[in-house]
Amino acid sequence: MELIQQNPDLSAYLAADEVIDHHHPRVRKTAAQLAKGVADSYGYARAAFEYIRDGITHSQDVGDPRVTWRASDVLEQGTGICYAKAHALAALLRAEDIPTALCYQRFDVVHGLVAVRFRGAWHRQDPRGNKAGVDARFSLDGERLAFVPDPAAGEADDPTLHAAPHPAVLAALRAAPDRAHLWRTLPVAL
Repeated sequence: MELIQQNPDLSAYLAADEVIDHHHPRVRKTAAQLAKGVADSYGYARAAFEYIRDGITHSQDVGDPRVTWRASDVLEQGTGICYAKAHALAALLRAEDIPTALCYQRFDVVHGLVAVRFRGAWHRQDPRGNKAGVDARFSLDGERLAFVPDPAAGEADDPTLHAAPHPAVLAALRAAPDRAHLWRTLPVAL
């Protein structure tokens, strides 16, 4: 699949906003801690990915009712669904000048992940968190995502690389008082 930049200006994939708030002190502190002991930006990206994948719980997997959507809140509360974890990873990567896009897949609902730009190309990564049957890994040599869409079942990858969260995703996150409500209002298409 050929990934398509929604915005041709690469600097859009380094920008901070209300959601990917990489200038927030919590994001900066976490980024600085992760940067210690890594040799290069690739090592940092892997460390940030593993931190979000393994250190931030997927709220559905652990039964946490809280809904997070802003990167700094995800890091503070230590939980979030796929979209929130993708926002947090994007913030950590952008904090260290690594271009990062938000990506989506369509299953029963829309699933969120990121793409990082290395070696002149985009590489999708899925920080949702591993569990039985899910083994996502950081890779620039072929995708190691949590899920692979089945076109026969109507599932699909969206090739669009978004510089900011999709409005439908963000609206669902912001409007949800808890995860149970969010689960009833997750977008099924973009």
